[in-house]
Amino acid sequence: MSVPITVKIQNVGRFLSTMIMPNISIFIAWGIVSGLFMSYGWFPNKNLEKILLPISMYLFPILIANTGGYLINGRKGAIVGSIAIIGAIASTTMPMLLGAMIIGPLGGWITYYFDKISKYRIKSGFEMLINNFSISILGIFLLLISFFLIGPMIESLSYFLGYIINSMISNHLLPFVAILIEPAKILFLNNIINHGVLFPLGIQEVVKFNKSILFLIESNPGPGLGVLLAWFFLGKDNVKKSSREAIIIQFFGGVHEVYFPYVLKYPRLIFGLIFGSMTGIFILIILHGGLISAVSPGSIISILTMTPKNLYFVNFLAIVVSCLVSFIISCILLKINNKNSYINDDFNISNKDIFLIDSLSNKKNTYITSVLDSKKSIYNIVVACDAGMGSSAISAGILRKKLDSFSLSKKIKVVNTSIDSIPNYGVDLIITHCSLSERARNKNFQAQHLSLNNFLDDGFYNELSEYLSKNNHKKDDDSIINKVCDLNSIDNKKKIFDVTKKNIFLNQRASNKEEVIKFIGEQLVMQGYVKEEYIESMLEREKMMSTWLGESIALPHGTIKGKDSILNTGIIFCQFPTGVLFGDEPEDIAYLVIGIAARNNEHISVVSKITNILDNKDIIKNISTTKSINDILSLFSRDS
Repeated sequence: MSVPITVKIQNVGRFLSTMIMPNISIFIAWGIVSGLFMSYGWFPNKNLEKILLPISMYLFPILIANTGGYLINGRKGAIVGSIAIIGAIASTTMPMLLGAMIIGPLGGWITYYFDKISKYRIKSGFEMLINNFSISILGIFLLLISFFLIGPMIESLSYFLGYIINSMISNHLLPFVAILIEPAKILFLNNIINHGVLFPLGIQEVVKFNKSILFLIESNPGPGLGVLLAWFFLGKDNVKKSSREAIIIQFFGGVHEVYFPYVLKYPRLIFGLIFGSMTGIFILIILHGGLISAVSPGSIISILTMTPKNLYFVNFLAIVVSCLVSFIISCILLKINNKNSYINDDFNISNKDIFLIDSLSNKKNTYITSVLDSKKSIYNIVVACDAGMGSSAISAGILRKKLDSFSLSKKIKVVNTSIDSIPNYGVDLIITHCSLSERARNKNFQAQHLSLNNFLDDGFYNELSEYLSKNNHKKDDDSIINKVCDLNSIDNKKKIFDVTKKNIFLNQRASNKEEVIKFIGEQLVMQGYVKEEYIESMLEREKMMSTWLGESIALPHGTIKGKDSILNTGIIFCQFPTGVLFGDEPEDIAYLVIGIAARNNEHISVVSKITNILDNKDIIKNISTTKSINDILSLFSRDS
């Protein structure tokens, strides 16, 4: 199935944002220090001012490159990305944030493909030597490339983009970028705009000019506030109530996503946003406004914190006027459309499992019962948004309070996360905004899904809580609480895997446990239980701690991270009549090695079933030397 272009762009924006967001506190700290001690700051200090240049030139790029490499290939990618970015830094005279956002992931990809090519080709005992030298060599290789090629290219590109932006500013054309930015924000592409483009260019401007207008283009809360105010004064009932809450969250909390649904309900309101944003940018150009660092979230509090002491009036004026323009235009558009209804009910629900809540209408939601499967109890709910820190956090908090009012808060767990961090197991219900639903379903297609227009819809939370109260808990409270509190508790009597002849391998030979694990991993892959990456996860787990169980038995399995590579729960049963050393002591010989791949929270149950079967020394002795597969099959069939 082809992925829509909007989802692809959102994924790019998400990745760029994920490189920046973990380090955003560093940028804010840099902005605060700038506001305090730079020549234009509150307490100018030439000695303390020296701190800022090394941070912008070295710390920022290294942190971003490190994060970008880690996202692709963990520690190895992070180290190679950090080494390589030094080449770009040394070859240029500007902060290499754009370069870091390219070089860091590139370092991750290089180490990833090296690991993939070299996997299974490194002899036992040489892993540490090869790994350390390969990281060093790959880091130096990419460092030279970044010094001679990537760094100068990024510098030229930055100068070109800077020239375009300065030309637009000097010719008063920059306000027209609002025509692109505001519609893109409504489609949840704000991360790629702010963190991918405006942020790195803004840092370079601050180094040169001690401020940048680019930090206040996408993050200006004025246009969105204007739209919400229009809905507040002209809307009715639920719309009026939800818009009042959204105003506080958007302007003071900085979560701009809360006003997106109000524009999507009546798309012509985008003109209010565009003209409001254009007005704000124009004022900033004429009066030379701007910020000293990035703001995240886009709250008025964050903006004032990052405003130079001589620009408070200018920046505040730009926000207020942009809000006023957006408000007036939005009111006119709503008045034109006013026939006692501001709602468009023509929603196309492409999948019956996704329920689109018409959260801005005055109609009561009455379809939850027809969408959710009443036979499936819901104990674990995930609310997800693009970054996992804004609208989803608000929604999860509201839902917890509603569940508490129905005495369900101790029985149902509600968490918020980003779309890309949605667990692929252990989740019963996922709630997302309708524009993000497809990405959410791709992350977890087994859970039930609800898709909202507005995360502040009080009626939805009431009805969902009422539904859960009536349909969710058929059993006694104790069993439910145990299930909620311990996600790993699974009925051991439930048959969660089958053992057939294809799962059993007798009379095997191996010189060491690594060979055994690779063989078992390959069988798990061939039989469709796991992806190929799970083999490496099993080897990593064995390095952390031996999986020798005792009594001649070993149970190799993957790490927690390796669960992402498991497709189906299953085992591979291997017999080694001559034994293989698995433990740390010479006598820790395994004659029976059972490889495990357990989906969701089934690992404990799988291990429990195996140990129940092999709880007799005579049975272990017999099947350690048997030549009949039927002897093994009879044990598992008897237990099931």
